[in-house]
Amino acid sequence: MTLAPTVRRVLGGGPFAEIGEPALAVVDERSRTVAVGGDLGHVQWMGSGTADSRWTGHRIGVYEQDGLRCRRLVRSWYPVRSLAFHPTLPLLAVGTGRYDGGYSFEGELLLIHLDTGDVVSALPYRREVLGVEWRSETALRLVMAPFDDWENPQAHEQGHAVVVVRSDWGAVGRGAIRAEELAAPAEPVVQPDHSAEARRILTDLAASADRQWSVRRRVWAVEGTEDGRVLAALDGVLAESWLPSGDLQWAVEDEEGGRQLVPASDGSSIWANAERRNRRKGRRWETGAPRVARIAVDTGQVLETLSPGVLTVLVAGGRRTILRPLDGRRKHPERLMMFDLDGPVSGPEVGHFDLFNHPFAVRRASRPYVLVGTDPDAPHRGKWVTALGADGTLRWLFPHSWVPEEHHFGGPAVEIGQSLVCAGAVHHGQGLQPGGAYVVRRSLDGSVQWQHRTDHPATALDTDGDTVYAAYNSGALTALDAEDGSVRWHTELEVEGAPTTALSLAVTPQGHLLIGTVDGRILEFPTRQ
Repeated sequence: MTLAPTVRRVLGGGPFAEIGEPALAVVDERSRTVAVGGDLGHVQWMGSGTADSRWTGHRIGVYEQDGLRCRRLVRSWYPVRSLAFHPTLPLLAVGTGRYDGGYSFEGELLLIHLDTGDVVSALPYRREVLGVEWRSETALRLVMAPFDDWENPQAHEQGHAVVVVRSDWGAVGRGAIRAEELAAPAEPVVQPDHSAEARRILTDLAASADRQWSVRRRVWAVEGTEDGRVLAALDGVLAESWLPSGDLQWAVEDEEGGRQLVPASDGSSIWANAERRNRRKGRRWETGAPRVARIAVDTGQVLETLSPGVLTVLVAGGRRTILRPLDGRRKHPERLMMFDLDGPVSGPEVGHFDLFNHPFAVRRASRPYVLVGTDPDAPHRGKWVTALGADGTLRWLFPHSWVPEEHHFGGPAVEIGQSLVCAGAVHHGQGLQPGGAYVVRRSLDGSVQWQHRTDHPATALDTDGDTVYAAYNSGALTALDAEDGSVRWHTELEVEGAPTTALSLAVTPQGHLLIGTVDGRILEFPTRQ
């Protein structure tokens, strides 16, 4: 196994990038550090949901005030609700939790050892912790949400306050706080929103270091150009371009942001696809108008905008622009939408789209590929990999699942030679199981050339012809031999010592590997040392 390459440069970086959208921040002048709780968001959108399995975007970051270096970065399964530095020990108490949407208030009390990075979940069971406050070196006050709202309509405005005492909080182990120590009557609790204050704190800290802070999140797509520019689509930005110098050339803003980039057939522009989610406006829920735009690579000018009428995914491959509708509420079967110089053309039936079953974004596609179910009443069943021919008809290539007893979800893919390398996950009633995610290379007749099983779903794939690069939502990046699937190298992604996760990747014409991260940065690697 060869050594993994190291980051060559970082685009779009900035202070506090690791925590995403901040929820609260606490400054500790004694240690000259600041703790920040934030959220990177989900790694799914309406056109692809498989990569969100076993993912959490909640983060706790501990930063040095001098230089703003990220000293510790911790993942949390729940949103961060409260933070408190211990008066004397290198210890941070973190209250996390949320309402599960139908019954329980779940969360944890985390004790983060700032010297070692060890994290201890100290409660004996899952319980939302609304507040943490050190009353002394030995006494920690906790405010916990009720267990549930089964028979208590006031549960969302109440809490249980207790003081837990330990002679040495540095020695507290997992689940060491006893249930009887948490018994207390319910009382009204105010739960303020600290996000505005957190933004002010981070802005001021960045300014004191002669830097600027702003939130960048989730780079959903990256592409490299022949002249060395880097294109990206991310939250709040339909598309942007970075020059070889590392300077931002242009950016096209969007209310939610771009999710796909597909090079146009003219070689000088790129198609970008924005997401549109339901938003509450007064008493009603509304969805913004779809936005699929062709943008000039040199200038960032929007050259044309398609009006499909419904939300869609872009299907790469071929000279025509292909859209697949996402509106599964329609009663009639969905058809591909094909746009060319003569205007829109109705394509073949492909059935309804499901964000877990039908994602199949194929990079380097010589023709459009889509997943289509064989049961019109249940299009998630019996899916086949199909290819759209030049005459506008579908060619059925092979069943998506090569294991008859397994139901496979869709995922990213890349065409290589007369084959497809596909990533996906095996459906299981209890969620993604160990070894339930895969990368597989299959000939166009469906035969399996090799497969690589993993515990976490892939977020993106690409290849340079010799190596297949696979990014996972665990933060891992793996290089597989394209011929036999063996691991050439494997690494856990980091930027200046802090872990991150790839959401998109692309091999550039110059042979570099671009990584778009969940925290808004674009990393460039050499593919070989």
